[in-house]
Amino acid sequence: MASKVKRTYSSRSKVSLPSSSPSSSPLPLKRKASIPGDETDENEPPRKKLFAGRSKSSNKPVANSKQKFLTQLHFSLETSVLKTCSLCDLSYTRGAPDDEALHRAHCIRVQRGMEWGREEQREAEKAGVEEVDSGVKMKDGKKGRIICFRADVGGKIGSKLSILLETINLTLASPPLTLSVLKASKAYLFLIPSLSSSRREKIVGCAIAQRISTAMAIADPEDIASSDSSTNDVASVTSAAPPTTRLVAVDVSTGLFCHPAALPTPLGIPRLFVSSSHRRQGIASHLLTAAAATSIYGCPLNPLKGEVAFTQPTGAGSAVMSYWGKGRVRIYEE
Repeated sequence: MASKVKRTYSSRSKVSLPSSSPSSSPLPLKRKASIPGDETDENEPPRKKLFAGRSKSSNKPVANSKQKFLTQLHFSLETSVLKTCSLCDLSYTRGAPDDEALHRAHCIRVQRGMEWGREEQREAEKAGVEEVDSGVKMKDGKKGRIICFRADVGGKIGSKLSILLETINLTLASPPLTLSVLKASKAYLFLIPSLSSSRREKIVGCAIAQRISTAMAIADPEDIASSDSSTNDVASVTSAAPPTTRLVAVDVSTGLFCHPAALPTPLGIPRLFVSSSHRRQGIASHLLTAAAATSIYGCPLNPLKGEVAFTQPTGAGSAVMSYWGKGRVRIYEE
């Protein structure tokens, strides 16, 4: 039986107390104050709150972080992009990576020469390398040796000679020698001991000696003067000069002229080179003397008799030719 609640205060008004039973209705939720301009539907899901903790980098303006400093460039027509090195006389394009790399390698070879090491010495006997002269004294007191071999040799010695000839051709502004010329030629190298290693040597000079058949004799200054006077003569203008009296201009700037008659000449020198740091030491003369004495087996040649000829020489080549050959060296077409 249910117990009856005894009323003690009959005069007090009835107060409804909230029931803690699960059947009682929940309290109404307080609505948030609406923000002006933010009229959303009641059924729309609540919006995601923005993350309040922003990174430090996001506070900075984006434009300032990506701003690049530009450099004002000027197009100048007066300044040439071609540069000529004062050490190796090679002209190259400034700013071009290939040209600058070629110049660096070429300039080092022209100044210091190339190395002749143990790899080349191991192949010397197989390639037919001969020592022409040893203990050759230079003007500064140092001594070297001269070796020779066929110019069309292969292997590591052939690769070394190819790089050396490429350097010589760039220096002299000459075309590469053809295979037929190399087959009829010998290479003479002047070697001196290397300062870095006792087992290595430096190639400081090179001469290519070629078998030829004919060449032209160099005209004396008297012949050049008489040719000029006959050309300026009024009487000679009406009648053409015979072919034997005409002169072939080899280098007008140095006054090098030749007689057109082809004379029998057994030996030609198409290439002659000495590194810039070893010039004026008599190396070129030693190489030419060795080539004239040994290029044809059992038949030493005398340049004073016109038995040696040069191709079209440069200014330095003309000086060597005049000093070594005493004006008797001839000129031939390569």
